[in-house]
Amino acid sequence: QVQLVESGGGLVQAGGSLRLSCAASGRTFSSLAMGWFRQAPGKEREFVSGINWSGGATYYADSVRGRFTISRDNAKNTVSLQMNGLKPEDTAVYFCAASIHPNAVTQVGSWGQGTQVTVSS
Repeated sequence: QVQLVESGGGLVQAGGSLRLSCAASGRTFSSLAMGWFRQAPGKEREFVSGINWSGGATYYADSVRGRFTISRDNAKNTVSLQMNGLKPEDTAVYFCAASIHPNAVTQVGSWGQGTQVTVSS
C-alpha cells in the first residue's frame, strides 16, 4: 500500500498560481503511475492529470491542458501539480492518487486525504 499526504491547497485569486505536492511512502512508489483528481460540491470526481512511472509521459484533462503541469521526483517520493492561470471553475477538493499500474491511472490503489483549492473571482 502506498500512503499519500498532500499539501499546498489554499485560497487564490483568479489568474493566480498554486502548487500542490503529494508525499508518498512505500517501496513501490517509483513503479506506479500517479495522478490528480478533483471533486467540486455536487459533482462527480474527475480526472485532472496523470504521469507514468518514470515521468516520461503525462496526461491532462482538456479543461486544464496548457495551464497545469504534473511532475514527479522518484528520488524524493513526491508528485506535484503546478497550477497556473487558475479559474473559479477550478475550485474543488484535489486528491492525489496512486495507480496499481505503471502507466495508466484508470485503476486507483491509494488516495490522498484531499486538499481544498478555492479560486475567487
